[in-house]
Parts: sequence; C-alpha cells; structure tokens
Amino acid sequence: MTTVLATPEELAAAELRLDGEVHRHLFRALRLRPGDRVRVADGAGRARWGVVGKVGRGEASLALGEAAASNEPDRDVTLLTAVPRSTRARWLVEKATEIGVVAVRFVACARSSRRLEAAVVDRLGRVARAAVEQSERARVPEVTGVHDPTELHELLAGAERRWILQPGSEDRLGESSRRPCALLVGPEGGWTDSELERLEALGCRRTGLGPTTLRVETAAILGASRALLAV
Repeated sequence: MTTVLATPEELAAAELRLDGEVHRHLFRALRLRPGDRVRVADGAGRARWGVVGKVGRGEASLALGEAAASNEPDRDVTLLTAVPRSTRARWLVEKATEIGVVAVRFVACARSSRRLEAAVVDRLGRVARAAVEQSERARVPEVTGVHDPTELHELLAGAERRWILQPGSEDRLGESSRRPCALLVGPEGGWTDSELERLEALGCRRTGLGPTTLRVETAAILGASRALLAV
C-alpha cells in the first residue's frame, strides 16, 4: 500500500493531479501503473482511495473514490520534550510520528541549553510528513518549539491526562483511558524541583519508566508508546 499526502481541498475533489517529487517517487521509483490503487491522506486525519489514471512523463492523475481507514490511534498523545541533539531530534520526530503522536513540542528546560533554529523546526516538520506517508497514517503531527515554560499552560490545554516522566516514580502510564494525554519529557539532567512544582501546579502527575536512565529521545518514544497502548 502506498500513501501520499494532499491538502483537505484536494482530498475533497474527484481527481488529484500528481507531479514533481511525488510523481517521480510513485512512477519512477515504485513503478506504479494505470489501475493501481493509492491511498491519499489530507494530513488532518482523513483518507480516500485513489486509482491511477493517465500517467505522463511529468504528471499523472488519480481518480479519488471511497474513504480509506485513517489508521490513527484511538487516543491523542502530545509529546512535550526537552531538546535532544539535532540528529536525535530528527529520530524522535520520525519515530513519534510512526507510532501515532499528534504533536511534538520542544520545550526549554533549565538543565538543557539546546535551541532549534526555525529552519531546523521546518525540516523536522518535513520529516513528520515523510513519516506519515511511510507509516500509512492520515494525520501529520505538529512539530513546534522551542517553547518557553510560560507557554506550558496553553500547550497543555485539552490534555485531560498530564504526565511528567520522572525516574523513581510509580508507573501509571498503563492506566486504562482513551482521554487526550500530554507526556512531558525532561532533559537528561532531569527536571529541577521548581520545574516539577510548576508542572504539578498545572495538573501534571509523575510517572516512571523503570529504574534505568534513558536518553531524551528514548524516554519520549517509550513513554508515548505506553500511553498510546493503554487500553
């Protein structure tokens, strides 16, 4: 199965025109032919099936038909995480997208001085889009940051469950719930006491992932996976 991304307006039409890099990927790399089926997603959670029509040297058409499964998880999980090293940030965004998070928001922390330039955040957004196509999702996660701690109240809005990953805390991520969840992942130096107090004042609860010390990106993916799989 092959998934391509379109805009919501394009997905609502009867036909989709394909050109540029998408055309090269589908018809040169994958060698699709007229009559082959392609799954088209709008990046907002909806998808339809398309059938390849006429294929030209630089352009092709898809006739859009019935709805396709969104392949989205039942639970919305947002990651709010300290900034890892740049190459690890790419890995974090890619894997978080593949497993099904709805947003990755990088947050400034007292024990992490790393920053992300706007151009890097844009690139990470493209990583998320590519991971949506690869993993057959229908929703592209938002990738934003680096956010100031003063923005946390707004960033947590809508999250009915709010968890802080904190070593030594009781594991509660397996609790049964399909309510929207936010998972906060601190730097490898850990949260400061004042940060923990601020987060707990915002309704966040501490949870753990076992006795070992994990890198930021490892903790983020493990924690998000467990939150998504809570049944």
